[in-house]
Amino acid sequence: MKKILITGGAGFIGSHVVRLFVNKYPDYHIYNLDKLTYAGNLLNLTDVESKPNYTFIKGDIVDGDLMLKLFKEHQFDGVIHLAAESHVDRSIENPMEFVMTNVVGTVNLLNAAKAIWKDQWEGKRFYHVSTDEVYGALGHEGFFTEETAYDPHSPYSASKAGSDHFVRAYHDTYGLPTIISNCSNNYGPNQFPEKLIPLFLNNIRNNKPLPVYGKGENVRDWLYVIDHAAAIDVIFHKGPDGETYNIGGHNEWKNIDLIKVMIKVMDKKLGREPGSSEKLITYVTDRAGHDLRYAIDSSKLQNELGWKPSLQFEEGIEKTIDWYFNNEEWLDSTTSGDYQKYYDQMYGHR
Repeated sequence: MKKILITGGAGFIGSHVVRLFVNKYPDYHIYNLDKLTYAGNLLNLTDVESKPNYTFIKGDIVDGDLMLKLFKEHQFDGVIHLAAESHVDRSIENPMEFVMTNVVGTVNLLNAAKAIWKDQWEGKRFYHVSTDEVYGALGHEGFFTEETAYDPHSPYSASKAGSDHFVRAYHDTYGLPTIISNCSNNYGPNQFPEKLIPLFLNNIRNNKPLPVYGKGENVRDWLYVIDHAAAIDVIFHKGPDGETYNIGGHNEWKNIDLIKVMIKVMDKKLGREPGSSEKLITYVTDRAGHDLRYAIDSSKLQNELGWKPSLQFEEGIEKTIDWYFNNEEWLDSTTSGDYQKYYDQMYGHR
């Protein structure tokens, strides 16, 4: 039985990857390592928590001794590394937290893998999941490719760029069997409501202001999270060692246009006058270092490994909104922080 460690598996993207691997690969044992910070939520995984090939471990990747201990104890064959601090605004307020988790935490995992695998690379894989934000910003034309030079503009993207460089360095220096992917903005079920789409869906539902940076002209490429999990599956199993793959949804939207689509769908579902929730839009001072546009060219992934996104945004946002409507208890629990109190009681002494 292959033993796969998935870090950050209680988070938004990580929980979808854990679910996919637990259900699709009964001959793998999936170990979900998560610190259970504000964005880690075990409610995301209630449907797989009792499966025989699933184990949850509470732990922090910043603890290098713990990482080495876990690798010794469980003899992992593969790592899918998603654990990261990921919110740009939080990185501006507290950059050191991002350095510790995203850079030091990644190096701790690399060191543990290197120490336990001991050059016996056959059947081993260290997969590092990163972001398109490491590439900086685009103008009104062009796309990020795997050859685009790194040009991070926020503490968050700088910390992810640093972790990417360490992963490549461990491949080039020690021969560690690594692979990296850089993805565009994700959306879908289970996303913590500090991010744009769930935040705005919840605010529309509760008639709260919709804070829009600048004039809402910033452009992002949106990827449905279940499509991202499928891409991770393909890359983990088929991508050659040392490679990098960009993952994008081919769904470019200006923030203001995206918000108006959400308002249109939400007003209909809430029985409101069409467009009436546009009055909630509130323009606020632009964020420091705010990149104008991201857009991913994922043709390498499509051509070499055969992956492509299954949904366009309009269909994906309908599915996403339906999920939040059908899981209001999850949303209310997450926004109230009740689940965090439960974790403190359950795991605080460990």
